Amino acid sequence: MGMSIPLMVISIVLFFILFFGLGFILNMLFRKTWIMAVVYPIIALYITGDLRVSEYVTNFSSSMSFLWERVQSLAVADAVILLSGFVGSIVSGWVIRILRVRGYRMF
Repeated sequence: MGMSIPLMVISIVLFFILFFGLGFILNMLFRKTWIMAVVYPIIALYITGDLRVSEYVTNFSSSMSFLWERVQSLAVADAVILLSGFVGSIVSGWVIRILRVRGYRMF
């Protein structure tokens, strides 16, 4: 059964805000503008993969093939929700960059 439209819209906004906020905080603390944009794909693949981290280390090739099958089988709604989190992490990098250019110092 598919996801209802209100639930999808709420999920998109939630993922955007969640990863924007997380990215903003990490960018302030580590003084790296694009840290969350680099880390987010790893988090998204971990969420999608449903495997333990140790399995990626011990059985790398089979884990990657399993992960690729899972990514290909994602519903459109799930892919859009994950993409909105990635957009939120990129927007947080832009906001931090703009604030630094305008003279705001964070930590």
